[in-house]
Amino acid sequence: MKKRLGISIVALAAVGGVIWVYGPEIREMFTPNAAGTTKVATAQQGSAQAPIPVDIRTVAIGAVRQQIEAIGSLRSDESVVLRPEISGRVSEILFEEGQPVKRGAPLLRLDAAIARAQVNQARASIILSRANFSRAKELATRGAGTQRTLDEALAKLSTDEATLALAQATLDKSTLQAPFDGILGLRQVSIGDYVNPGQAIANIESVEQLKVDFRIPEIHAQVIAAGQAIRVRLDAFPNANFDGRVYAIDPAIDPNGRAVILRARLPNADKKLRPGMFARVTLIVEERPNAVLIPETALMPMGRDIFAFRVVDGKAVQTKLRTGLRRAGEVEILEGLKAGDSVVAEGAQKLRDGQYVRESKLASGS
Repeated sequence: MKKRLGISIVALAAVGGVIWVYGPEIREMFTPNAAGTTKVATAQQGSAQAPIPVDIRTVAIGAVRQQIEAIGSLRSDESVVLRPEISGRVSEILFEEGQPVKRGAPLLRLDAAIARAQVNQARASIILSRANFSRAKELATRGAGTQRTLDEALAKLSTDEATLALAQATLDKSTLQAPFDGILGLRQVSIGDYVNPGQAIANIESVEQLKVDFRIPEIHAQVIAAGQAIRVRLDAFPNANFDGRVYAIDPAIDPNGRAVILRARLPNADKKLRPGMFARVTLIVEERPNAVLIPETALMPMGRDIFAFRVVDGKAVQTKLRTGLRRAGEVEILEGLKAGDSVVAEGAQKLRDGQYVRESKLASGS
């Protein structure tokens, strides 16, 4: 007990000595100055206000666009398989496979001997019918003929005229003509073949410009419209892009894939693109060339709101934002910032509103 008492007396003596020696300095540190603050508080405040190093970026202006990716196929602007409307034996083939052809050019003829004979027969019959009708009409005018005879002559003339028209149509259909300007495909018949109505002869394709058919999920139905631009990439031309424009949208949703079918036109003046090619399509829904952009890393989601720290006079000011479209690593700002503002791009997580910040040496050096 006496030992503990002695130790306590020694400790109190040591504390008293420290106070006696450093008393004035201690009293000065805790004595308020004219501003009402002590040296201890001032030191703590200075430590708290030391600028925090962060990556500071300037708000930029750039182009952004909303786009939808899809896949599709190239189609001919016009495409048809030539097929005869009558049966017959092929007598002439007037085209070369794979060659261009003009609209109305004869491509194939069937043996028309029978059709030609039927035309001649109808013409001979119609000559007699016209003579009989003229005679019956003259007699009726004189009152020497009956009205019935005149009616029968007129009916026979009309029947022979119809027979001639039918025979002439059959003769005309023995020659197949190109329905439009295009390039002929591979023929499926040879001279001497007997063909039936509807049998495939050859395909003809119009490829001065092509169509692109592609599908967009129905969730985007409200943002698509005729006139929107597309950019097409093809496996056959991996280093090239081809621009076109949507001109038609199917009014019905495809129930199998719940998608909207769009059709666009694609120029093909050099004819290097071919129908049937697989296409990777980018539909450009909206494009804004003067968008306000900041790095995505500057955003700080808080509940349903999004904030960023704007740097004003060396201080980080928490600012609420309204964002728009995005592109690689950047986001469009619709409200809250303007071009030329400075924002904290990295390091915002360690900041509080109103803290002093400075440019990080690491960020400025990079």
